[in-house]
Amino acid sequence: QVQLVESGGGLVQAGDSLRLSCTASGRAFENAALGWFRQAPGKEREFVAAITKITGRTYYADLVKGRFIISRDNAKNIMYLQMNSLKPEDTAVYFCAAGPPYFTGKITQADFGSWGQGTQVTVSS
Repeated sequence: QVQLVESGGGLVQAGDSLRLSCTASGRAFENAALGWFRQAPGKEREFVAAITKITGRTYYADLVKGRFIISRDNAKNIMYLQMNSLKPEDTAVYFCAAGPPYFTGKITQADFGSWGQGTQVTVSS
């Protein structure tokens, strides 16, 4: 089992930047890909970004491509999500999750077996 703890959420204004962190622990984390999802009020949880451990390959949802950057520090077992040019529609609870070593198709929630509790990001206009 993998334990995941998110941090770094908060209230910012449109155009600002914010960096989320996800600290992971547990033996199952050793080769796991990590990802970020978000869920806005009244909406389904949606994929944001993911990164594999072995190759460091990154994946992004079209809505955040060019604005968000996912990275991980394998030595510290921490994953980051640098969010730039934030928009009010980025407001959501952001969750980190641990998944398989690699992906073979479209990335969905079903790929991830361990989840953090989430951190709130609010972007005011």
